This record gives sequence, C-alpha cells and structure tokens, in this order.
Amino acid sequence: MKKNNSWRKPAIIITAFLLLLSSASLLYLLSGKSGADYVADIFQDGILIKSIYLNDISQTGTFTVQGENGCVNEIEVRPGSIAIISADCPDRLCVHQGFISDSKLPITCLPNRLVIRLRPVSDSPGLVETPDAVTVPDAVTVPDAVTY
Repeated sequence: MKKNNSWRKPAIIITAFLLLLSSASLLYLLSGKSGADYVADIFQDGILIKSIYLNDISQTGTFTVQGENGCVNEIEVRPGSIAIISADCPDRLCVHQGFISDSKLPITCLPNRLVIRLRPVSDSPGLVETPDAVTVPDAVTVPDAVTY
C-alpha cells in the first residue's frame, strides 16, 4: 500500500516562508539606527512635561516625576538612553522594561499615567505627538457595576 505524502511539499514551503519572515523581522529589530540622535519626550497625563536631548547628556543623572495621589517615578538619564529605575506602581513593569535608546518602543507606566517616548532629532521640533487616549485620565470611563 502506498502512503499519501502530498502534504510534505506545502508544509516545507510554509515552514521556509515562516523561517524567512521571522529571520527578516529579527534582523530589522536588531539593526537599530546606531549613532542616531534622539529626544526623550516625557508625558504625564497626556501633557508633555519635559524633553531631553539625549546626546547633550554627558553623565548619568536622575530626577523624579510626581503625579496625582502622590505617585512617584524616578527616571535615570544616561548618554543616549533613558529608563524608569524606580516606581511606586503595583506591577513595576515600567522599571523592568529597562533603558531604551531608540524609538521602537516607549516606556509606559499606566498606573502613574507616565509615558517616555524617544523621537529622532530630525523630526520637526514643534510637532510633538501626544500619546493615545489611554494615558489621558478622563478619556476612558469604567462603569461602577456591570449588569449582564
């Protein structure tokens, strides 16, 4: 009796395509712009509170950002990178994210409504986009009780 092996060719093609796609994605993520100049825009409650030109930083420094209800984030700035090193939010995901040095992923602390986003210096300095509605306090309304 002869086995039906007609599934092998499509499986090999799909596997090769997925390997090629994942390799290309990994190369893109790892090939960040080296030597790019970035400005760190720090937003609290959707309002730009500070912009830091990261290439002007010559030594490590820290500062704190206080928000509503006494929430505190401690931010460390190094030459070319920035991070939240301490936060009083319950999960501390913003601290675990570590230092960022490119604009691929912002640092967000949703409980404290803080966003740190890097943008290239080549972007227009007058055009700063604000974060989405999640960081604006009154943009999302959560009902007190849900009835089904």
